[in-house]
Amino acid sequence: MTVNRYLSGNFAPVAEEVTAYDLPVTGRIPAHLNGRYLRIGPNPLGVEDPAAHIWTLGAGMVHGVRIRDGRAEWYRNRWVRSGTVADQLGEPRRGHPVDERLDISPNVQVAGLAGRTFALIEGGIRPYELTYDLETVGPCDLGATPEGYSANAHSLFDPRTRELHSLAFLYGSDIVQHIVMDEAGKVVRTTDIPAPGNPYMHDFALTDNYVLVFDSPVVFSAAHLHTGVPFRWDGDRGARVGVLPREGGAVRWFEIAPCLVGHTLNAYEGVGGNGPEIVIDVVRHPEGFDIRNIGSSRPTLDRWTIDLRGGKVREERMDDRVQEFPRLNSRYTGRPYRYGYAAAVELYAPPAGPDDDRPDEGFSNALLKHDLHRGTTEAHEFGRDGAVGEGVFVAAESPTAEDDGYVMAYVFNPERGASDLVILSAQDFTGEPVARIHLPARVPLGLHGNWVAGEER
Repeated sequence: MTVNRYLSGNFAPVAEEVTAYDLPVTGRIPAHLNGRYLRIGPNPLGVEDPAAHIWTLGAGMVHGVRIRDGRAEWYRNRWVRSGTVADQLGEPRRGHPVDERLDISPNVQVAGLAGRTFALIEGGIRPYELTYDLETVGPCDLGATPEGYSANAHSLFDPRTRELHSLAFLYGSDIVQHIVMDEAGKVVRTTDIPAPGNPYMHDFALTDNYVLVFDSPVVFSAAHLHTGVPFRWDGDRGARVGVLPREGGAVRWFEIAPCLVGHTLNAYEGVGGNGPEIVIDVVRHPEGFDIRNIGSSRPTLDRWTIDLRGGKVREERMDDRVQEFPRLNSRYTGRPYRYGYAAAVELYAPPAGPDDDRPDEGFSNALLKHDLHRGTTEAHEFGRDGAVGEGVFVAAESPTAEDDGYVMAYVFNPERGASDLVILSAQDFTGEPVARIHLPARVPLGLHGNWVAGEER
């Protein structure tokens, strides 16, 4: 019998919500860290047809660790309780309206803003607000516009302007919206961007003066709406990068080789030999992969340099190791920078099973640190079974350099049969972890998260 790899091993959902206090630690947690490390991912409650299950399907589950004064005070994992999840758990819907069009709870991103916590998805499905302790409050109007758009999974905070930006799409619409919110989450302006064919615009990038958007051959397909991955690869469609002024206006488009941008690392403006240019670093998925089987892709870190005067884009490979979930020191968002971090994740490794005899190097379980000035990459390897998720950079208390800080990620510990929250020194990336916080449960491989600093309110 064929086993669906996205329902087994490190992808298998967990069946219980857990609360644990005073977590054991190996090493020493930096004393200045004060906040919550949060991450979300799909965690289906029940799957009717395992053979047809797609990894992105399933109710969102948030996993969080509260850190303060050198201690790991608690770990919690909680489902985001949409109407469907509440029904399956046998609970009331809590009196909140529920978006029933796709009947999906947010499962892509979890973030904090203005003392509030939000679980996010995309496609017009509303964000959900959570309590500090990760219980579900209900759907909310973060980034909501009269046209039905709202804050999407890859909303991007600009640390200099204190604005939160979203690029939001709706299933079946030929318009995407650039939504700008203030630091309290109030919408201050929107710009409509024509997007004929309804391309999948999952992520975007910012610079000081521009918003960078990506039009790809992956387009909305109503015929696939029920599958949870309502997109298909259109081989007759090209790819392009759009440059939109941050204050609104017309988009200027530049053609690139067909591909899909998985996620952006960063972008910034500069001056090259031909004049003004924009540099964009992205995780690029190659042409023609099966959008319903994300493991069929081999994404790499690429750099696109847009010659604004000449109208051309120079494409180059920065690192060819298969990787995703790129992050940086967020203080450098939209600015020239040197370091980026990514995960070489099992998500894109070939299927594994009990008879898999590949050597250890055949498995992708590492966090990567890219030095984009030197063109070098360091890897912190976690071993054959040490599945690692997205790494998040957290600055030191009084940083003296861009990489003065830590990279935090959930890593499966095969010796315990549970996961650790691992804290690496970004400046001693391949060295022993600064700390391993031992969780009482396994954290399945999932999607995105953030460090949310500050005291409990």
